[in-house]
Amino acid sequence: MIARLPLDEQLDVFRTVLSRNEVLTDVLTRTAALDLPGWYVTAGCLFQTVWNVITDQPPTSGIKDYDVFYFDSTDLSWEAEDAVIKAGQEVFEGVPAEVEIRNEARVHLWYEEKFGVPCAPHASTEAAIDSFAATTCCLGVRLEPDGRWRVYAPHGLSDVFNLVVRPNPALAPRAVYDVKTLRWKSQWPELTVLPWPA
Repeated sequence: MIARLPLDEQLDVFRTVLSRNEVLTDVLTRTAALDLPGWYVTAGCLFQTVWNVITDQPPTSGIKDYDVFYFDSTDLSWEAEDAVIKAGQEVFEGVPAEVEIRNEARVHLWYEEKFGVPCAPHASTEAAIDSFAATTCCLGVRLEPDGRWRVYAPHGLSDVFNLVVRPNPALAPRAVYDVKTLRWKSQWPELTVLPWPA
């Protein structure tokens, strides 16, 4: 059972499993070329690739998009973020999936309007990843200049490998968790979705 392996071996398996998603490895390589500060490919494209491989589905099945987070607090204007998004559109041209780039230093400027709850400014990309609606989602991967994979997984990998979705009431409201888990459960019925805390 993968989740019972020592953490270093879990990381090896995690990388092997993610490498089966060729769109993901392509996005990682192309994002590295953008050289964004504090960047990670994050969220659904990671844990959903694992779920697909474990449940014998094609590695890209059900993945809506590939999220790229970066952190640049030197310019919080929409124009600066939009320039990065446009540069990304060129870099990701030909990738058979939507790649969404966001500056996590700007999230607090629009989060409340979109989700109905205020968001304090994030201090880093990692802090933004920490705030996902489920701990299972709190993952980030990037390619270092030496080709090494940097994996950010503050809650470990056991739930990901065990197909367990655990709520993370740090920021996102319950409604976000409910909507996401309903969609995930329809795509991956093998999931165990834990209830939002009372």
